[in-house]
Amino acid sequence: MRQDIDSKPFIVIWEVTRACQLVCKHCRADAQTHAHPRQLTTDQGRALLDDIAQWDAPRPLVVLTGGDPFERADLEDLVRHGTELGLSVALSPSVTPRFTPERIASLHEAGAKAVSLSLDGARAETHDAFRGFSGTFDQTMVAGEVVRANSLRLQVNSTVTRDNVGELPELFLRVRDMGAALWSVFFLVPTGRGQMLKALTDIEIEDVLQWLHEISSMIAIKTTEAPHYRRVVLERARGVTPKTGDLYAELTSRTEELLGHPVEATRVPRPPIDVNSGRGFVFVDHTGDVYPSGFLPFNCGRVTDGGLRRIYRESPVLQQLRRPQEFGGKCGVCEFREVCGGSRSHAYAVTGDHLAADPTCAYEPAGAVVAD
Repeated sequence: MRQDIDSKPFIVIWEVTRACQLVCKHCRADAQTHAHPRQLTTDQGRALLDDIAQWDAPRPLVVLTGGDPFERADLEDLVRHGTELGLSVALSPSVTPRFTPERIASLHEAGAKAVSLSLDGARAETHDAFRGFSGTFDQTMVAGEVVRANSLRLQVNSTVTRDNVGELPELFLRVRDMGAALWSVFFLVPTGRGQMLKALTDIEIEDVLQWLHEISSMIAIKTTEAPHYRRVVLERARGVTPKTGDLYAELTSRTEELLGHPVEATRVPRPPIDVNSGRGFVFVDHTGDVYPSGFLPFNCGRVTDGGLRRIYRESPVLQQLRRPQEFGGKCGVCEFREVCGGSRSHAYAVTGDHLAADPTCAYEPAGAVVAD
């Protein structure tokens, strides 16, 4: 898979607009109520999709996000164009009055394959506080029903912080009961508005990852900005006894209490996909600038100038991020570096160096030098 990662991404995230009516506490961006005057036009967006479709099959997955992509009146046109090119197009909208059954049906007809919704708490109070408006929790529950009623694949995204980590067992059951095909758990990067929230420690993150592995036998799990989940899965498959703490014990106990029995396998977990910032993953912002992710502020070029395919292959920063053996600290010597590599966004946010060791990973590789 190394050659594929070097030549093309597995997934392209395109922020089709920065406009959004919500004021989410953890947002990486300074979202605004109106579209930026320099956001990519319909024709420029079509050209970007044309460029992506030039990659050999299997082509990258394309996720149209924001802001709120439903703020774009031409969204159906972009989805239809990408679908006709043979691309698999998914949507990541905000739950606002623009999210209607009619709009979802229209986008499904245009060819959209999946929709991801955010749910950041098991209770309305928690989620609504995240989103900045009361009522969004109830609206999200309804939105999930609308997505599934239109035969679209549902993904639920949840951000974990110190304030909501205790609700994870209840949140897991809510996500499962919504019929989500995938639960994407995001570990807060202290950028943008997210700097105001409380992130977990490395030990707490390890406990959450170990717990997620436990419940992955009941629901498909994906982690964002915690690539060391791949290390957890590999270790557990090899029979390594996990090192866990109080938080893991609390989450496991509460999960079993809610279920009324120990976690039971209802599915065969699939190994997490090996992608990371700039390595199988690339982000295009609303004006066409290309970044390794939405949390790494390294502008690698503009799609209207060089085209995404060339930028992905030739950008020095993206090439750096695909050489984990050159990373600093324990990440550079870790035996799991080729399948993990650490969160480059957390490394940059905390140290200012995107190649530094990931401060959110508690694992100590055998080759690491321990300071006195």
